[in-house]
Amino acid sequence: MTNLDYDVIIIWAWSAWYPAGMYASRYKLKNLIIGWQPGWALATSHKVENYPGTLSAPGKEIMDNFRKHAEVSGSEILNELVTQINKHENHFHIKTSSWKEFKSKYAILATGNNYRKLWVKWEAEFLGKWVSYCATCDWMFFRNRDVIINGWGNTALTEALYLAELCKKVYIVHRRDTFRAEDIWIEQAKKRENIEFVLNEEVEEIVWDALWMTGVKLKSGKEIKADWIFVAIWNIPNIWLVDHFNPLKDEEWCLIVDKRQETSIKWLYAAGDVTTNSNKFRQTIMSAAEWCLAANSVHEDHLR
Repeated sequence: MTNLDYDVIIIWAWSAWYPAGMYASRYKLKNLIIGWQPGWALATSHKVENYPGTLSAPGKEIMDNFRKHAEVSGSEILNELVTQINKHENHFHIKTSSWKEFKSKYAILATGNNYRKLWVKWEAEFLGKWVSYCATCDWMFFRNRDVIINGWGNTALTEALYLAELCKKVYIVHRRDTFRAEDIWIEQAKKRENIEFVLNEEVEEIVWDALWMTGVKLKSGKEIKADWIFVAIWNIPNIWLVDHFNPLKDEEWCLIVDKRQETSIKWLYAAGDVTTNSNKFRQTIMSAAEWCLAANSVHEDHLR
């Protein structure tokens, strides 16, 4: 039997990875959490008001509490980037960006998605202030205001319909005159009086004054006055660390997991936005639940 450093290693630092460590510790599993950017999108959220028990708090505050809970429970935390995962007959061999190496029987993957960005001026600087990649997360800050959705698929159209119930005006900006969304969503959006399609246009720059965003400038030179922009372009699952295992994936490249959060690779579990579970409802509460379930499943396997 190989001498292992840990029972389970939790890989990457997405929004709800700490609960996995907390639960693993409660199950007396020696665990290490390795992540390079704790919290990711949640940590950059200006305010979070849809996590149970938290009426309103900065995302970073919630993530700090998650971390403290994991540490107090017994998790070890290493703020580094995992660069390589290999699997031998009875364990995983994991390497980091500083050439550290660890061995564990189980691994839980929390690599999440990469948001596809517009790559326009002021987008990065205003993330969490006037730029968002999740309408469900941030709509409450601009209720009854004018907003922009930039995208072309189901996500863009369904988020536009959602925002139309809450905001004064919703502009859908798309660089073409046809969408990849299902016809039902397109037709519903066209029926909404407060949704306006801005087609064959691209956002070139976010416009702001000394205090806040005032709108966007399009490549045609036109400007749209708005208070917030939601970027709803297809997200890309981060699976490059395990792609050489050739795990089962769906058409959107999400890892297919079973009801126990286990992938098609034995002893490799995954949770959160990178998986097919929870109907792909990408919210922190769902990720946290999947993380706890994954840790519980590792515990069950460990007892066998």
